[in-house]
Amino acid sequence: MPGASGVNVEGSCEALCRTLVSQNDLQRETADISQSVLYTSLMGLLLVADEKEHLSIGSGRVGLRNIGNTCFLNAVVQCLSHTRSLRDYSLLMSYRDEKFSKEEAKLMEAFSQVLSGLWDVNDGDTVVNPRQFYSMFKEAVPYFSGYSQQDAQEFLRFLLDKLHTEINRRPYVRRTGKEPEQKFTRFRISEEAAAMWKKHMERDDSRIVDLFSGQLRSSLHCSVCSHYSNTFDVFCDLSLPIPKRSSAGGVTLRECLDLFSQEEKLDKDNSPMCERCNRHTECTKQLSIQRFPQVIVIHLNRFTTSRWSINKSTVYVSFPLTDLDLGHYGPVDCGPVLYDLCAICNHAGTVNMGHYTACCSDENGWCFYNDSSVTPVSENQLQTNQAYVLFYQRSNSSTTTVRK
Repeated sequence: MPGASGVNVEGSCEALCRTLVSQNDLQRETADISQSVLYTSLMGLLLVADEKEHLSIGSGRVGLRNIGNTCFLNAVVQCLSHTRSLRDYSLLMSYRDEKFSKEEAKLMEAFSQVLSGLWDVNDGDTVVNPRQFYSMFKEAVPYFSGYSQQDAQEFLRFLLDKLHTEINRRPYVRRTGKEPEQKFTRFRISEEAAAMWKKHMERDDSRIVDLFSGQLRSSLHCSVCSHYSNTFDVFCDLSLPIPKRSSAGGVTLRECLDLFSQEEKLDKDNSPMCERCNRHTECTKQLSIQRFPQVIVIHLNRFTTSRWSINKSTVYVSFPLTDLDLGHYGPVDCGPVLYDLCAICNHAGTVNMGHYTACCSDENGWCFYNDSSVTPVSENQLQTNQAYVLFYQRSNSSTTTVRK
C-alpha cells in the first residue's frame, strides 16, 4: 500500500477509534481496540462499499463433485460458501494484500477457486470439481489422505486453522515451551478477558479470526475458600452435548446450550489447583461466552465414544432459523446477542455408513446440497434429526460494555 494512502488509513483508524470509544462509553486508555482491529474494521467497511461495485456473482446454486467419499468436504464447503463475509473476502482475494507472509497461500487460493466456480456470474458449470483444493488440503493435513470416511466437524476445524495460518496478518512466532500464567487479580473480569484477547491477537489475526473466533470463559469456584478464578480460551465452534431422550422425544437447541453452560461439580482428583488454597479442592466449574464471534458454528455432538464403540444420537434437536439469542450465555447484563441461521451440515446414516449434505440460505431462499445435486427446499423441511453442524450469522452487532 503506498505511503500516502497509508497515512490516510492511519488517520481513519484513529477517527474510527474515537467513534467506537464514544459510542460505547469506554475510557480511551483501557479500551480493547488494537490498531489491527481498527484497521480490519475500517478495511471491512471499505470492502463492503467497494464490493458492491466490483463483485458480480451468480446464484451460488451449484453442486460439488464427489471424488471418492468426499461428501464431508462438499457439505462443509457449501456451508462456508454461504457464509457471505468469507465468500466475498475469498472472491475478492483480499488476503493477497493482508497476509504477512510473502509465500503463496496455496490452500486459500484453491479454496477461493472453488468458490469462484460455485458463484460464477454466468452459472456456467452445474458441478464444480474440488480435486485440486482437496489435494492441497491433504498435503497440508496428511491425516485426511486416502478415501476413508471423515468427520465434517473435524475437517472444518482443520480447514479453518490452515486457512488462518496462510492468511495471518501477524508474523509467525515460535512458541518456546509453556508460557507463564498471567495473574489478573487486580482487574475486572472484562479487563482480564480483554488482556487475554489482545495477547491472542498479537499472534493470530486474520479474516478467519474476525469471523469465526470467540472467547470462552471458564469460571472455577473453590468449595473450601470460596475463591473464584477465571480462564479464557479462544474457540471457533461450540460443541454442545445433546440431553438424553428416547429416540421419539426431541430437545431444543436451548436445552443443549443450557447443558453446555450448566455448573459442573469437580472432585479433588479432577479439579485444578486452587490459587488461594494452593492445593486441589472440590470446586464447581461453569462455562460462558465472553466474546461472541460474527459467525458462530454450533456442533451438535451426536457421536459419543465408549470403551468399545462409537454411538450416534438420532435425537431430534429443534433450532430457530432467526433471532437465536445467546445473550443469556454471555457476560452479565450483555443484552440480546442475536443470530440468524445461514447453513446446516447434516449427517444421515450410521457411524460406519454415513453421508453428509448441506442446507444453505441465499437471497432467494434455501437449497439442499447433496454433492452434485442442488434442489430448492422450504423452511419447514430444514429441521430434521440429521442436523449436525449449524452456522449462525450475527444479526445485531451492537456492543455492550460490561463492568464487573
